[in-house]
Amino acid sequence: MTLFYLLDIIGTMAFATSGALTAMSKKLDLFGVLIVAVVTAVGGGTLRDVMIGSTPVCWRGDLNYVYAITIAFVLAVVFRGRFDKYRTSLLLFDTIGFGVFTLIGLAKGLAIGLHPVICVALGMITACFGGVIRDILCNDIPVIFQREIYATICLLGGAVFFALRYFNLPTDVLYLVTSLVMIAVRLLAIRYKWSLPSLPG
Repeated sequence: MTLFYLLDIIGTMAFATSGALTAMSKKLDLFGVLIVAVVTAVGGGTLRDVMIGSTPVCWRGDLNYVYAITIAFVLAVVFRGRFDKYRTSLLLFDTIGFGVFTLIGLAKGLAIGLHPVICVALGMITACFGGVIRDILCNDIPVIFQREIYATICLLGGAVFFALRYFNLPTDVLYLVTSLVMIAVRLLAIRYKWSLPSLPG
């Protein structure tokens, strides 16, 4: 199992957990919680694969994604009482998931020879749009459209990735450092309430 594949599974579990916790905070029934967990975990990757013509989409040909989502769903339901605050837990899982999924989108674009700008866009779609679908289903304004610098950090991660790639670092080191930078910036943004200015109405 490569580091890239392991990160993919970790990101899938993180986003599935985020989706399940959001659904439970909205008092959805068990089936609703499962559906939101699934679309949060694979929504961005599915959209990415459809856009680049990579079919069947990533999770259809590998049952490990199904197992990862199922495990995350069960753990979220069983241990939901252990989470002190839903919001804190959601931010933590979102941070892990979007850091990992940005790298996966970047790598997918590079694998088929796309321009770096398009690769960064694919990374952002992979990382953000599962959460967009989750928030829409749960009747919330998606985080990506609010003042938190969510998608902006994906763009920063893309810039860091290609800057480090210029120095021919080992692939595993490149993935690890980029993901850690993104996670660190996201946590700092939450801690110090960094945000982009909103336009006046």
